[in-house]
Amino acid sequence: MAPVVKVFKDDPEHFETLVTVTAQHRQMLDQVLDLFNLVPDYDLDIMKDNQTLEELTGRLLLKITDVLKETKPALIFVQGDTTTTFVSSLAAFYQKIPVAHIEAGLRTKNIYSPFPEEINRRMTSSIAAFHFPPTEQSRRNLLGEGVPDEKILVCGNTVIDALQTVSSQFDIDSRNQERHFKEGHNLEFANKRTILVTGHRRESFGEGFENLCQAIRELANTNDIQLVYPVHLNPNVQEPVNRILGNLENVHLIPPQDYVPFVFLMKNAYLILSDSGGVQEEAPSLAKPILVMRNNTERQEGVDAGTAILVGTDPGTIIQNTQMLLDNKAEYDKMAQSINPYGDGRASEKIHRFILNKT
Repeated sequence: MAPVVKVFKDDPEHFETLVTVTAQHRQMLDQVLDLFNLVPDYDLDIMKDNQTLEELTGRLLLKITDVLKETKPALIFVQGDTTTTFVSSLAAFYQKIPVAHIEAGLRTKNIYSPFPEEINRRMTSSIAAFHFPPTEQSRRNLLGEGVPDEKILVCGNTVIDALQTVSSQFDIDSRNQERHFKEGHNLEFANKRTILVTGHRRESFGEGFENLCQAIRELANTNDIQLVYPVHLNPNVQEPVNRILGNLENVHLIPPQDYVPFVFLMKNAYLILSDSGGVQEEAPSLAKPILVMRNNTERQEGVDAGTAILVGTDPGTIIQNTQMLLDNKAEYDKMAQSINPYGDGRASEKIHRFILNKT
């Protein structure tokens, strides 16, 4: 959302732009705010250890409603598929305030995968007045659900805007990022092929995460590589990851990273194993093959374009496809050179122009 905030704040003649954050993940949020020089007008400070979806939903609805009643905005922007996105949309609906949904129209057509994100997206779409899907496929999904075409703008994804901004800044000072990892984590990027791993999906908690970790363990034991895994803070992730992978010399379990160091890791990875949504879009922007450790994806465009392979949580499938990319340079190059379907880095400008023309 940061590039969108910036482009609207740069136009004070037409818009007064206010930023509200929920701080559901305080540590992750603050570093992003600092990076993009954003100061929230409202900080709901919603973070609570081990909070349930029910608790989060109820508290968010009350706190966001208070902000909307105080500010009386003409329009609110929400992004993606989080519980905050849906609840903010619901709160705006109750106040009869129109909603603009960035990254709209992504679908798996399975209400429990990703959970709860698939339903968060669908319910937000049913409320939103304006829809900004990243791809033509996402637009077709919305049209199929009855959204009028004049309410839709295919613009790419703002995550690519943010990535290009940070990547260009990072290139100027790459040595400082490399020092961050060498001093803190004893990583070697020059002479070792690096596999970057991320995993945090709720639907994989339990057996799914056990399988992911077993696959990573096998790959580490049978290849001369290093695997880097910034481990999500959720205890359902921390426990199996540390138990199964914690004693392997070439598997580096590190804390969740700020955005700039994480971009460094993506740029220096040979390939990426992830269940993240955003990373599925960022990886092809950096010419990195990505194996998606989920049973389905709302970003099928990447699979169709050849930038991603859907490998699920079966250890054998994960190992087979990872080994193929490690051993077969032609297949690796084919994925790395595929065209990114998620935009050109100008999504925020297109959104601003669209809303300006509607006012």
